[in-house]
Amino acid sequence: MLDENLARIRAHRNNIQRYRRLLKTRLSELERQFIERRVAEERSALDSLTAATFPVSFGCANTPAEIRAGQ
Repeated sequence: MLDENLARIRAHRNNIQRYRRLLKTRLSELERQFIERRVAEERSALDSLTAATFPVSFGCANTPAEIRAGQ
């Protein structure tokens, strides 16, 4: 499962890079809007997949445990 998610993350990152390269070329306004929308969709998918694959929880190191437990 982790290998599949890592491959999907890599694919999303590659797509974003490809779209960003395209945005540096001459495009019509319609093409530019489409590619910008695709970048946003890919970024959203990447963020969701990354959060699901690598869940992270941060606690304050200097906060007593009983205070953190109440949050």
